[in-house]
Amino acid sequence: MDFSLTDDQRLLKDTIRHFMEAEVRPHLRQYEKEEHFPADEIRRLGELGCCGMTVPEEWGGGAADTLTFVVMLEEVARVCASTAVTLSVTNSVAAAPIARHGTPDQKQRFLPRMARGEWLGAFCLTEPQAGSDSAAIETRAVRTPAGYRLTGTKSWVTNGGVASVYLVFAKTDSSAGARGVTAFLVTPDLPGFRVARFEDKMGLKISKTAEIRLDECEVPAANRLGDEGQGLKIALEALDGGRVGIAAQAVGIAQGALEASVRYAKERRAFGKKLGEFQAIQWMLADMQTEIEAARMLTYHAAWLQDHGRGRGLSPLEARVGPQASRAKLYASEMVNRVAYKAVQVHGSMGYSREMDVERMYRDARVITIYEGTSEIQRTVIARDLLGRTGSPRAETNS
Repeated sequence: MDFSLTDDQRLLKDTIRHFMEAEVRPHLRQYEKEEHFPADEIRRLGELGCCGMTVPEEWGGGAADTLTFVVMLEEVARVCASTAVTLSVTNSVAAAPIARHGTPDQKQRFLPRMARGEWLGAFCLTEPQAGSDSAAIETRAVRTPAGYRLTGTKSWVTNGGVASVYLVFAKTDSSAGARGVTAFLVTPDLPGFRVARFEDKMGLKISKTAEIRLDECEVPAANRLGDEGQGLKIALEALDGGRVGIAAQAVGIAQGALEASVRYAKERRAFGKKLGEFQAIQWMLADMQTEIEAARMLTYHAAWLQDHGRGRGLSPLEARVGPQASRAKLYASEMVNRVAYKAVQVHGSMGYSREMDVERMYRDARVITIYEGTSEIQRTVIARDLLGRTGSPRAETNS
């Protein structure tokens, strides 16, 4: 395995870094105060190919490999985690499932506009009473002559209220448990669709997160994604890929926090010396960089496995990406919280001020151990994989 970047990947990395520094960073403090969603910046990132990296070329996308996608998310998250999560969701758990499971008509209707950044995607699995236990969802889909009628509430929907296509999971057969879940492509113009409220969050303030209510929402049969009963399989496959993206976000935030800390340690003076001359600071910076590199390699390895399986026509689950994606997500998400903590500590009292980027990074990092599978769920996935290899029973799902 060679994880050195190609010339094209280095060009992408440099292009995204320049864009984020010149076009996004100068506005972040104001955007945070106003909780302003950066729609113009997202659209321009779409023009750079960042919204359609998981979309095949025939539908207007870049058909990028997972490592290239990871590099892009790292660079975006290094400056703005909110923008990174917006791109990650629309790519990993919205466009990618459509590209893999959609009909030609569905691909034609949704993917070109998503690839151009005109439409964002959202993933609607979590409900008020069903988070990690995704098989316990209560949203119902009842057959009608024209399609399906969906009723239920979806919570913590990233891109909620700004997305143009929502991948919604509902039960078409309540008696079948996990095998009774079906996936649907829901657009906000459909009767019965409503954005109920936006979440007031600790971090990721410029990323929109909403509660979506479906009140007998009329969804055409042509908007069902895959067959009835395939929904949970589609969801778990998407989450495996999504977890690699979340790990990349964690690496990016941590890298940004490290760079800010190194700059501060070179500039700030105390007791007649620069902070960077104190061994206590040096050791913190050394630990930060070492952990970031370890998380980066776990993430790159999971990306490599996903691409390797794709090349053989395997789904992420069939290619056993799930456990490796969970290892990358677990370690990277825990790592970024340790690194962000140290970054604030290096900055001292200034690290507690909204004037410093590390304060925002500290808040943004906290959710990464929670969304797209908590650290506890990742440990469960990893442990079940280990026990399965030794002959113990394996769980039906990894949620």
